[in-house]
Amino acid sequence: MNKNSSNMMALAPNTSNKRETVCIFGTGDFGRALGHKMIQSGYPVVYGSRSTQISNLIPKDAEVLGHAEAAQKAAIIIIAIQRQHYNFLIPLAEVLRGKVLVDISNNLKLNQYPESNAEHLAQLLPGSKVVKAFNTVSAWALQSGTLDASRQVFVCGDDVEAKQMVMNIVRALGLTPLDKGSLLAAQEIENYPLQLFPMWKFPIFLSLGLTAFFFLYCVVLDIIYTYIYEKNDFSFFIAITIPNRVCPVMALILLALVYLPGIFAAIIQLYRGTKYRRFPDWLDKWMLCRKQLGLIALGFASLHVVFTLVTPMRAFASWRTGKGIISQVLNNKTEPLDHTNAWLSDSYLALGILGFFLFVLLGITSLPSVSNNVNWREFRFVQSKLGYLALILCTAHTLVYGGKWFLSPSAYKWYLPNIYILSLIVPCAVLVVKFVLILPCVDKPLTQIRQGWERNPKYSK
Repeated sequence: MNKNSSNMMALAPNTSNKRETVCIFGTGDFGRALGHKMIQSGYPVVYGSRSTQISNLIPKDAEVLGHAEAAQKAAIIIIAIQRQHYNFLIPLAEVLRGKVLVDISNNLKLNQYPESNAEHLAQLLPGSKVVKAFNTVSAWALQSGTLDASRQVFVCGDDVEAKQMVMNIVRALGLTPLDKGSLLAAQEIENYPLQLFPMWKFPIFLSLGLTAFFFLYCVVLDIIYTYIYEKNDFSFFIAITIPNRVCPVMALILLALVYLPGIFAAIIQLYRGTKYRRFPDWLDKWMLCRKQLGLIALGFASLHVVFTLVTPMRAFASWRTGKGIISQVLNNKTEPLDHTNAWLSDSYLALGILGFFLFVLLGITSLPSVSNNVNWREFRFVQSKLGYLALILCTAHTLVYGGKWFLSPSAYKWYLPNIYILSLIVPCAVLVVKFVLILPCVDKPLTQIRQGWERNPKYSK
């Protein structure tokens, strides 16, 4: 009977929802916001403070005690104070011995101190178990519940059990913990909130530089040259016409630059005969920012679509159309339909529409919420196979539209090629080399290398 009773008790679910008490040192904005969120999630919260008087700002269901007394009531203590105030914890070393201390502090600049704040705390209190967490979540996000942009919480620590306890709290708050390893990772985690779009710097600067170059290039050829030699003032081209030339050029070049580092990587692997050697730093950084380059390219392509749609509404377009009609009326002659131009017009529009559709598809699948729901093969099919198809369609769109200027002497003003000719250099080079790489005689050894085969195994050492 007793044996059966004990088995039934072992199998019965634990219906108690009571959570362990959490102590928070610090009653600042983040300490109050985190305490409020924890109380909502069912955690008893006790604040350790120099003043034990309850303020209206403190969550009403929280308890406020002195630091030592508050620490004794909890196994997990969240240190919501800045590094310069850590010294007050030293007299509490015995009370905090064996406790889990969660350091949530940030600095004012990158690598402000030789060691991370969490490592400094661990040195001050060697008897405690220090875990770094919550420093990438803002107090505003906790208070407003707008956590879509900051659900991920980086966690690191040397004690596995302590780290697991903190990650359980993170999950209970509706956030997503990400284990970053030992406390050595704390410096990287503390630098993370101080970085302003770290993976976007190179793509943005590159895009700004190329945009400025192509914009000035068009100004020289379409405005300055025309004014000098034809005495026509087309300065209003700066508003719509020139941006609508620069945007598609930028979209095509940046899309080609997304796939160009993969071409370089394949050539390097074929040359070395192994995949076990690191790529040059410049290529590593380039490959890491391909997603950002692609999204910026999609932005330029979208602007091109908008500029193209508003083109018929321009006064210049209406004037030119009206001028053509009046010319036919005065000459009493109707211009016949040029079927060649009609085919070219419809073809480049169709190619542009299909290319933009695949462009948007690439952008959508790069979003984490979408990419997390497809397997690696599906993601690679979209980003690689359909990506190259998008590049082919967009290149063909430009070729059909601007191909007539290749052999036209009037297109080379001041002996400078048209902007559409320049835009085709990089994508055509990428497509030609890619065609060579997919030839069986080249693709077979490259596939073997990427599967682990080595021409000279000593390079893997």
